[in-house]
Amino acid sequence: MQIAQNSVVAFHYTLTNDAGEVLDSSEGREPLTYLHGAGNIIPGLEKEMEGRAAGDKLQAQVKPEEGYGEVQPQLVQEVPRDAFQGVENVEPGMQFQAQTQGGPLMVTVTKVEGDTVTVDGNHPLAGQQLNFDVEIAEVREATQEEIEHGHVHGEGDQEH
Repeated sequence: MQIAQNSVVAFHYTLTNDAGEVLDSSEGREPLTYLHGAGNIIPGLEKEMEGRAAGDKLQAQVKPEEGYGEVQPQLVQEVPRDAFQGVENVEPGMQFQAQTQGGPLMVTVTKVEGDTVTVDGNHPLAGQQLNFDVEIAEVREATQEEIEHGHVHGEGDQEH
């Protein structure tokens, strides 16, 4: 069976950046499983998977606009240190959920200088080309319930 709209796909992957550094991998774990066409994985990788079948191996280079987007400078902001009440030691790399006009947004602390903290609301992989090595493990038709819910249900999945 070929990967198409409403297929359930299980695949192994290794994700690297342009410097060849491994950013993520399913090695040693179960394959990643998703519902094709439901927006469960980044658009550029989903597009590369279309029409493939179990056993296929592929390499996909995903540009930022089809991955986690370009870096949006307006998502980098300086905020006062006292905005982090209850957190004794704010350090670069820490992540917080900020409340914005558009709803909750995960931000990462990138710099702390005196009473000023710089936070970045961009995805950590925004602006980067993503390089995937993929091996498709399984392709099957989705159940009607999976299609209605927009995601894959695992074995023994409880009603939610």
